[in-house]
Amino acid sequence: MMANLINGKEVSASVKSKVKNQTAELIEKSGITPGLAVVIVGNDPASRVYVNSKKKACSEVGFNSYEYALPEDTTQQELLELVEKLNDDPKVNGILCQLPLPKQINENAIINAIRPEKDVDAFHPFNVGKIMIGEFAFLPCTPAGVMELIDSTGVEISGKNCVVIGRSNIVGKPMSMLLLHRSGTVTICHSKTQNLTEICKNADILVAAVGKANFVTADMVKEGAVVIDVGMNRLENGKLCGDVDFNEVQNKASYITPVPGGVGPMTIAMLMQNTLTAAKLQNDIK
Repeated sequence: MMANLINGKEVSASVKSKVKNQTAELIEKSGITPGLAVVIVGNDPASRVYVNSKKKACSEVGFNSYEYALPEDTTQQELLELVEKLNDDPKVNGILCQLPLPKQINENAIINAIRPEKDVDAFHPFNVGKIMIGEFAFLPCTPAGVMELIDSTGVEISGKNCVVIGRSNIVGKPMSMLLLHRSGTVTICHSKTQNLTEICKNADILVAAVGKANFVTADMVKEGAVVIDVGMNRLENGKLCGDVDFNEVQNKASYITPVPGGVGPMTIAMLMQNTLTAAKLQNDIK
C-alpha cells in the first residue's frame, strides 16, 4: 500500500483563497483592511526568508503589511517600546515578532508585551490559557495548519488514538489540546518517554514534531495510520527532510505529508486566517 500524499500547498491555497474573499468583503462593507506588523531583529537568514514569505502572503490576500527590521544590537527596552507603539496603532491588527531574538532580549518578555487581541501567533499566556479551555479566538499557526491537513483527508479524529511526538509550547502542547478538543485520545511523547515505538505503533494519527531527521521509522508506524510530519531538518548534503523517514513510512501509512510541501505552507496560511479574525474582533465585526 502506498500512502495518499497530503498536499500542503493545495490545502494552504484553499485557506488563503477563503481569507482573500472574506478580506475583500470586509473592505467593501467596512473600509477596514487587516494589517499585520512583522518585527525582525538582526540578520538571521532563515528569519528573513520567513518574514519575506509572510509579506508575500499578506499581499496575496489583500492585507497591509508593516515590516520593522531592527539591528542585531537592539535593546529589550527599544523592542518593548516598538511593541507598545504597535499595540496602540489601530491600523495594526496583528503583531508578530520573528523568533529567535538576539540573546540580550528575553523572548517571554516580548511575547507577554503583545496585547492578546493582537497576538496572532497565539503565544501569549492569555491565549494559551484560552486554548486549554477550548474558548480560543486564535490558534498557534502550525498546529492549526495540521488540523486543516487532517481534515482534508476526511479522516474522523473523534475516538482515534492520536500520538504527538514533541512537547514544545509552539507545536507539541497546543497540537495535543486541539486533538483532544476534537475527542481524540491523545498521548504526548518526548525524550524521556519509554517504549516509544510501541506507543507510536498504536497511533491512528501520528504527529511528529521532534526536530530530528528521519526519526520516525516504518517499524514505529501502524498500518494505515495518518502521519503528519512537522519537522524541517537540513541534511549534510543540503537537502531538506522531515522527522519522518518518508520513503519507508509511505508504504505503511494511509496518508502522509511530504517535506517540504506539507505542514510548512499551512503555517503562513493560518497566520493570515488569525490576522483576519483579529481585524474583525477588534472592530466588533461578526
